[in-house]
Amino acid sequence: MTYVDELANEYKDIMSKYLFDQKQDEALEMCHTFSDKVIQIDTSPEEIVTLHMDLLDDLRVTDGDKIRQSLHIVQEVLIAFGFTYRDYKAMLAKIEVHDKELDVASSLQETMLKTTIPVLDGLEIGAISVPASKVSGDYFNIINHRNNLLSFGVADVIGKGIPAAIAMSMIKFSMDFQGATKNPSEGLKSLNRVVERNVNQNMFITMFYGLYNIETDTLHFSSAGHEPGLIYRNDTNEFEEIDAKGIVLGVTDSAEYEQRQVKLHKDDMLIVCTDGVTELRKHDDTFIDLDDIKDMIVDTKEHHPQDIVQYVYESLTRMQHTQKKDDLTLFILKNTGE
Repeated sequence: MTYVDELANEYKDIMSKYLFDQKQDEALEMCHTFSDKVIQIDTSPEEIVTLHMDLLDDLRVTDGDKIRQSLHIVQEVLIAFGFTYRDYKAMLAKIEVHDKELDVASSLQETMLKTTIPVLDGLEIGAISVPASKVSGDYFNIINHRNNLLSFGVADVIGKGIPAAIAMSMIKFSMDFQGATKNPSEGLKSLNRVVERNVNQNMFITMFYGLYNIETDTLHFSSAGHEPGLIYRNDTNEFEEIDAKGIVLGVTDSAEYEQRQVKLHKDDMLIVCTDGVTELRKHDDTFIDLDDIKDMIVDTKEHHPQDIVQYVYESLTRMQHTQKKDDLTLFILKNTGE
């Protein structure tokens, strides 16, 4: 006997108690349990009415008064459907309001976090940042100081939704405000104090902070628990991993950040990304191989970095698991030596 057959027999028992055994109160109480069971298996009200009519025939109920009495059973069962439908409509209304709020937050975030990629002699920059939903927990910022110095940051909030968007806006404004007055290690220390004092204690931020000297082709960098960066060496066609010690932003206001430096030679590239790239889930639910990403970069190394990041993004999108998306940000800086 199937579960549906068992439910049909249960309803038949309810009708028998109500119509023939003079146990109306017990039968109506059984209706509540029956309602919960049929709702859980997505039974429609129409199916309940059809079952009721079939059981009237099966029980040989032909008397008009008995049929009218039996309608109390249908009414009692369908009351729960009414509650469910009203709850469903209320939920839809809340979702609609929430979606509108997200649309506003997304628009504000796009405006506030908008970053202009500068055009510079001897240097090419490409960047792309795509949210997994309407608002992003990823961020990149570029500041051209017009004195042969260029600051940039790539960050990832450990958290989602509107709070993450607010945290990113705070990071951008703080970074813009401090400008060229801070080297990367000091810059992260300042940003860490902002995050620790103003952001929810359960929300942390990873960040790669760089300061590039165009005149000397020297990159100074620090990291707050962020993904290691990569340097592509054009003369050897190999990649180097670069990283610096530092805890994620927001844990303690006394955090210290290591600062390191590296030179970029002609046609060398710096690649910085968020874990939406390095931990991308493929259609078969396995993680992306970093070597695959490196191959994409090598295959397009002769192109402008903006074309490279676009190519990598489109390639990753085709192989990404549609149900396990994450915010994705990729930043490439290339020394053209011109």
